[in-house]
Amino acid sequence: MSYRLNYDEIGLRVGLEIHQQLDTKTKLFCSCPTSLAEDPYKNAVIIERRLRVGKSELGEIDPAALFEFRRGRLYRYLASPSYSCLVELDEEPPHPVNREALVIALAIAKALRSNIVDEIYFMRKIVVDGSNTSGFQRTAIIGLGGYVETSQGIVRIQSIALEEDSARKIEEKDNIVTYSLDRLGIPLIEISTAPDIRSPEQAEETAFRIGVLMRLTGKVKRGLGTIRQDLNISIKNGAKIEIKGVQKLELISKIVELEAYRQYRLLQLKNILLEREVPREDISLDKLVDITDLFVNNKNKIARFIREILEKNGVALALPLKRFKGLLGFELGPNRRFGSELADHARAWGGVGGLIHSDELPKYGIDEEFLKEIFRRLSLSHEEDGFIIIIDEREKVLKAFEAVIKRIHQAFEGVPQETRAAQEDGTTRYMRPQPGSARMYPETDLIPVKVDEELLKEAEKYVPEPFEIKLRRFVEEHGLSKDLAYSLIRSRYIALYEELVRKYSPKISPQLIASTLINTLKALSSEGLDVSQLDEKDLEEIFRALSEDKFSKELIPDVLRVKIKERDKNVDEILRILSIKRISLEDLEKIIDEIISKSSEEIIKRREKAFNIIMGRVMESVRGKIDGKIVAEIVKRKILELLRSSGQ
Repeated sequence: MSYRLNYDEIGLRVGLEIHQQLDTKTKLFCSCPTSLAEDPYKNAVIIERRLRVGKSELGEIDPAALFEFRRGRLYRYLASPSYSCLVELDEEPPHPVNREALVIALAIAKALRSNIVDEIYFMRKIVVDGSNTSGFQRTAIIGLGGYVETSQGIVRIQSIALEEDSARKIEEKDNIVTYSLDRLGIPLIEISTAPDIRSPEQAEETAFRIGVLMRLTGKVKRGLGTIRQDLNISIKNGAKIEIKGVQKLELISKIVELEAYRQYRLLQLKNILLEREVPREDISLDKLVDITDLFVNNKNKIARFIREILEKNGVALALPLKRFKGLLGFELGPNRRFGSELADHARAWGGVGGLIHSDELPKYGIDEEFLKEIFRRLSLSHEEDGFIIIIDEREKVLKAFEAVIKRIHQAFEGVPQETRAAQEDGTTRYMRPQPGSARMYPETDLIPVKVDEELLKEAEKYVPEPFEIKLRRFVEEHGLSKDLAYSLIRSRYIALYEELVRKYSPKISPQLIASTLINTLKALSSEGLDVSQLDEKDLEEIFRALSEDKFSKELIPDVLRVKIKERDKNVDEILRILSIKRISLEDLEKIIDEIISKSSEEIIKRREKAFNIIMGRVMESVRGKIDGKIVAEIVKRKILELLRSSGQ
């Protein structure tokens, strides 16, 4: 099914917030490294805390912070001395800001044509979901304004900020959230666009172009989790919805498409509610009905998970919904119904596992007879009405219903403003209320940084070459196809490619380097090999050995295969595993002479057409031991010598 709409007609508007880790030696406010622990529990000290919310300087409480506080979760932090210090634990003030991070951020701001600020002031942004031990994130504006060009027009940049990354979530269980502090404090640049994006494709292209620009500096981290995109999406008469945590570029257009559709359908749902004259005043906590006894009496029928909850002193409360037939199952996207939205709120606010609604029944062991019994108990019509049931501890059920009822009331208004989390299939789920305007206040532990000429001069060396110019240069000067050049610029290997070309060209052609980094690694990945295990040092070592004639280019895939499987082996050891030993030109000529001698009649008969046959036979003996180009030159020369000597 297509969920695509006429985006001009519905007034789609999208803005992006792109967060990218910078590849610096140390964190933003201390000297800890910016790498992540393979085992976050190893040598880690475990600290437990609860975070509380306070009023801002204006006497206001941020709604998102209040939501997290009310969840009452305990935060457990894994603090390894190798990856974190007292700064991450909020037991020591931040050190002076990392100059390397400042320089890289300024370079990116200059590349986006942003107006650089005269002085950089850090602020505290309230965050009490446990991802920052202090309850706030430090952030500073670096530049304002600027733009990025797309095929569908200019997208303006609103602001560019430098901030510290959050802690890494390891586990969430029984209202205890475990974070590792290795990621907390890694420098992060945040680029926010204006809501100029008008289609799903333009959103993805904008993110791609900004991402490429940052990678071209050669100073940003690469790999899963190092870049995250948040989206702000709205349609006419809808609301600005913030969608958090999109890690895959190719998911952006799908998320925009499905969120636009979700808002469009919510507006349709609003109209249906008003047309049916659904009695809004009847949807309240005092209308809840305890139907626990119905489930106890039917315990042999109901699903096991329901029985287990009831056996632990759980209750089953039901909310009658007059004239709601079909509306709880009202589609909002793939595998998403209005009931799914309500279940998200029930989980987030009440901590329950979910809910059961009439439009999805019979199910969970609730057959037609049992269903009719529920309708009778609630004094509802099977043909017109609906209901919601939540089964859990009474206190949790009441909290969940409070959130569900509030969300149903919001449906009468249209689209509620909220923060949602991206999911792998392109749909989203309710996450929390949107932050308010009272979440920022000045950082008093850091002095302002003056942006002087010296700092700007340092930044200039990282300002990347524009995308179009680099693409043209790779095609015209390096001899790459346009598709290969495009794929290379998009890849994580762009900086490595330029370094390898600088070091080893013309000994190794740019085409071979690019094809290896893009095509060969892709082919190995399709074989099921984890090419992400190869770091830049591994690849550089292989190309250095190739430049020293230790093996031929035909052997590159085989060397890479072994390297992936035998991470501790160097190239010389890999070549011994492959039984590859370079042969001399003298030995090569002997092999060719012997093969030509045995095939002389066939060569004389086929003349130059015999080249491919002889070449294939020689390569069977010398493949990987010497460059195929050298073999071809000698084979061609030897064939011509034979033909001349035979009078041919």
